Amino acid sequence: MMPNAGPPVGQTPLVALDRLFPPEIVPVFAKLEMLNLGGSVKDRTASHMVAEAVAAGRITAGSHLVESSSGNLAVALAMICSRHGLPFTAVVDPKIAPANRHLIEVFGGRIDMVTRADAQGGYLQTRVRRVADLVETLPGAVWLNQYANPDNWRAHYHGLGAEIVREMPAAPTHVVAAVSTCGTLMGLARRLRERWPEIEVVAVDIEGSVIFGAKGGSRDIPGIGASRVPEQLSLPEVDAVITATDWESTLGCRRLVASQGILAGGSSGTVVAAIAKLIPTLPAGSRIVTLLPDRGERYLDTVYAEDWPAPERRVTRPFAASYRRLSRRAAA
Repeated sequence: MMPNAGPPVGQTPLVALDRLFPPEIVPVFAKLEMLNLGGSVKDRTASHMVAEAVAAGRITAGSHLVESSSGNLAVALAMICSRHGLPFTAVVDPKIAPANRHLIEVFGGRIDMVTRADAQGGYLQTRVRRVADLVETLPGAVWLNQYANPDNWRAHYHGLGAEIVREMPAAPTHVVAAVSTCGTLMGLARRLRERWPEIEVVAVDIEGSVIFGAKGGSRDIPGIGASRVPEQLSLPEVDAVITATDWESTLGCRRLVASQGILAGGSSGTVVAAIAKLIPTLPAGSRIVTLLPDRGERYLDTVYAEDWPAPERRVTRPFAASYRRLSRRAAA
């Protein structure tokens, strides 16, 4: 019999980003997901998916977990598999932060690196094809498939979303969250709308991602965006999307450190950049809740390096070129 799925996750602090975003204009509250044991919001995803698969008998003592990941989910799964003595293979790509790769290996995970980009300029489709090959050849292989597994969004419906409902000091008018598999966004949208039906759901994407129909292209911030539309995404449940560039994300990370003393990962900087663009357009009385998905120590050689990204990648976009309304609901 398998033991429980893994170490406890969640109950992360909800903090006011009151030095970065003056509360007299629009207060912004953020869950510090980097304080999960494995360092990211993906601890919640991995823990819930594994627990449900164990309960259903999909994962047994003879299983070998295989998953495609840009880094953080693989770290979380490697940590869980290490605890239970299960082999784990992470299918990753060259964009992975070197520290994340090292962490996977420290926890005993095996690295399978794809190097060929897909037709959209990313690596997701190449990684998924490699996972499919491994599932056919590795004895006991189990692919939880974070992109299509409903336990992905349920992890955040029952965890992150429920915590926000309990902890918010006043009703939020907007939830703003980065997207990749879209599990976090969908779980939050469904849980928060049960409590606050009129809340605006705003997705944050990176330039070069195709999730919301944009043209694919180069992107260097890992853990946000995708080169295909994830099965998790339910477009009618998303009100708007804001994109940011790699450079804007980098500046967002540095602003967060300088103002709040929070060292967060690249996708957190993307969220900060998106919120900074959004706030001047919001009516009085607006209130934002968000999450900072992971730790920044793993990006010291990239996002926090003075020479990163390359000069030609240091591009900014105005709000009008970054924002797109998706639903017909009246804005809050």
